Amino acid sequence: PAGDGLVPWVLSARSAEALREQAARLKSFADEAPDVPATAAGRALVSSRAVHEHRAVVVGADRAELLAALEAVAEGRPAGNAVTGVAEAPGRLAFLFSGQGSQRLGMGRELADRYGVFAGALNSVLDECDPRVREVLFGDDADALNETGVTQPALFAVEVALFRLLESWGIRPDVLAGHSIGELAAAHVAGVWSLADAVKVVSARGALMQALPAGGAMVAIQATEAEVTPDLSETVGLAAVNGPTSVVVSGVTADVEAVAEKWRAAGRKVSRLKVSHAFHSPLMEPMLDGFRRVLEGVSYEAPSLPIVSTLTGTRASAEELASPEYWVRHVREAVRFADAVGTLVDDDVTTFVEVGPGGTLSALGQLCAPDAAFVPVLRGDRPEAMAATTAAGHLHVRGVRVDWEVFFAGHSTRHVDLPTYAFQHERYWLDARPVDVDVELLSPVDARFWGVVEDGDITDLARTLDVSSDAPLSEVLPRLSAWRKEQQGRAT
Repeated sequence: PAGDGLVPWVLSARSAEALREQAARLKSFADEAPDVPATAAGRALVSSRAVHEHRAVVVGADRAELLAALEAVAEGRPAGNAVTGVAEAPGRLAFLFSGQGSQRLGMGRELADRYGVFAGALNSVLDECDPRVREVLFGDDADALNETGVTQPALFAVEVALFRLLESWGIRPDVLAGHSIGELAAAHVAGVWSLADAVKVVSARGALMQALPAGGAMVAIQATEAEVTPDLSETVGLAAVNGPTSVVVSGVTADVEAVAEKWRAAGRKVSRLKVSHAFHSPLMEPMLDGFRRVLEGVSYEAPSLPIVSTLTGTRASAEELASPEYWVRHVREAVRFADAVGTLVDDDVTTFVEVGPGGTLSALGQLCAPDAAFVPVLRGDRPEAMAATTAAGHLHVRGVRVDWEVFFAGHSTRHVDLPTYAFQHERYWLDARPVDVDVELLSPVDARFWGVVEDGDITDLARTLDVSSDAPLSEVLPRLSAWRKEQQGRAT
């Protein structure tokens, strides 16, 4: 619900100009009616107004924020808590589940405090996990959260809860994908594993990785897969292909650093990732057998939503997702995120929602699909409820269905007389000439003819046209045409 002051106001119009005028009218109304609760006005906007193509959503934690955002929309200025757009055919919608590295302390806490759906889903997952996951997630030890055995189940829990929250808002994807651990979250929400089995797999994956000898390195390099392929070896693997010129190599520290130095010398951007282990590299092989045994002990079902694999970069079949060997390879081989995004775009996906604690995948995805829209649900630099509600606004203005009534559930209803629609008046009538002008333009013969017509004197009309008064129309019409041409000839 839109409690504790946070409220979305949803506007629409048939043109950009009318939308700005709608925002201006609503701002004037709110200025002049300070006794009308923001929630009441917000609910009236979503329950009593038709929805048109030009749309805006403003979000505010208090009245001042809402009014400032309305003013920005009215003036055509950008604002962090206001989104505008034209709702055309939105294409298909994909959810992208974030991978390791996006975690942060306290992720999900604000949403859990505000939204019962999110809190319930989060607690259901955390109840299945080792109690330490909950303690660390909501504690103050960042290093503890970065331990792989905690990171992976914590991310899984938050992402599953985010999916359930979006679902409760009526936002439902057509297809799913996930970056590394994110694909396990996608598999669970699609129904491949029950919650209990999914937590077993996720927890084992993180714990087995954590138990490997510390060390190894991962380096992001500004290069294509083809360019770095010659640098790969038994000790250095390709960990990820995140974009057209964005790859990650992973493996034994000294050998990875040698590859990194080669590309630094070539003038490419190179950055070492802060990780405890060399994921998706040859150094993962000692844990694969143990992970396979866990995977062989859980049950699998066909997914209820299609999943595009970041192992293959193509749509995953039900048989693949039900195969323990698929998930073993998923740990060891490269994350083909760029290929997966390409497959989704080819499948008519034009809007991507990043389901996770931040916007890492959105930034990478924009490099792969510059014409698509990427919308992170959460951002590390703004309050979670504000970020999530604004994300829903971004989707709405693109034409994705959002159930805005849910945001006002639990609030008492109150009738609000909102400002009327800002019609954009445009005159289409032809300017009629004054009667005396028309008279002046008629010749004396024309004026007499039309006078006869107006009087309805058939005999006089027949005499004028030189036809019999009882002549059929088939004779009258040719004579009338000839008479007209004769008069035009005299006028010239």
